[in-house]
Amino acid sequence: QVQLVESGGGLVQPGGSLRLSCAVSRSDFIINTRGWYRQAPGKQRELVATITRWADTNYADSVKGRFTISGDNAANAVYLQMNSLKPDDTAVYLCYVQSHRGSDYWGQGTQVTVSS
Repeated sequence: QVQLVESGGGLVQPGGSLRLSCAVSRSDFIINTRGWYRQAPGKQRELVATITRWADTNYADSVKGRFTISGDNAANAVYLQMNSLKPDDTAVYLCYVQSHRGSDYWGQGTQVTVSS
């Protein structure tokens, strides 16, 4: 069984920074794509950023230039550095991975609140 555990969320003031981490429970699990999605109250889940095994990245337009995704293939981990945070970034952030077999897995989510 594969479990994803997120950490690093919290409350931050506008303009501040947070770093999210996601660890995958199985070290023998081959991941093709890692990523972060977010869901705000009353809104649909949306892509934040993804990174492939080959380090190709993709970002939502709303976070380009502010967020940076990185991955650790050996540790099966994924990170999201979030800078210049805005109140609109407030959401539950969910870690996502897709295995080399095409199976999708999700974490439980970590709350990020941007407020003064």
